[in-house]
Amino acid sequence: MQQSYEPTGAGPDGGAARVLVVDDDPTVAEVVAGYLDRAGYRVDRADDGPAALARAAAHRPDLVVLDLMLPGMDGLEVCRRMRERGPVPVIMLTARGDEDDRILGLEVGADDYVTKPFSPRELVLRVESVLRRARPATARQRPLYAAGLNVDPAARRVTRDGTELALTLREFDLLVFFLRNPGRAYSREDLMREVWGWEFGDLSTVTVHIRRLRGKVEDDPARPRLIQTVWGVGYRFEPTTTPETAEREA
Repeated sequence: MQQSYEPTGAGPDGGAARVLVVDDDPTVAEVVAGYLDRAGYRVDRADDGPAALARAAAHRPDLVVLDLMLPGMDGLEVCRRMRERGPVPVIMLTARGDEDDRILGLEVGADDYVTKPFSPRELVLRVESVLRRARPATARQRPLYAAGLNVDPAARRVTRDGTELALTLREFDLLVFFLRNPGRAYSREDLMREVWGWEFGDLSTVTVHIRRLRGKVEDDPARPRLIQTVWGVGYRFEPTTTPETAEREA
């Protein structure tokens, strides 16, 4: 059965979201831009890294669809520079099948990736899924506190012992989910469904984000005390863990 979808085209502020499509293949860019336009998004296009950065500076996008293989400046560098200017969701496009390349894209701040060749309809669904996570949910905006972390879901701002943390969209959502559900073990499949909103996908995505989040919220990421590994199950958030317990389970 063909999957149906009803993309809204809405951005975090409720208006039509602006999506920047960056790909040096004019056919791919035209098809992607066409599908996104019909789904109700405002679409900008760029065919190389410098043009993408210039477009993003002129009109801040709500999301970027970014090809990994670009002439001159590759997608990884473009992603890094965009992240330096502030948080923006990024979906990476890659023609490579090597897992290391996909993981590297996630590690520089991409929120999702799609491997070429891909279904444009699926890409629209991925765009909608990422943007949905960026929209404020008025019923769940109360601040969250645990283990020196202060999370403001409404402002999408996190501080740790008074110092603001730079989290990607997915890292933020993952942390909020853990703070709202402490003490319970979740599998990677659970986290992909609850945080990413996907029923299926590459579970290494979850692993990479856990590692990145630990690097920002743990005193010693190599011996995590907050986000613990539960062997054979997945992960558990323990805001009141003792060092001895963490050492046994990390």
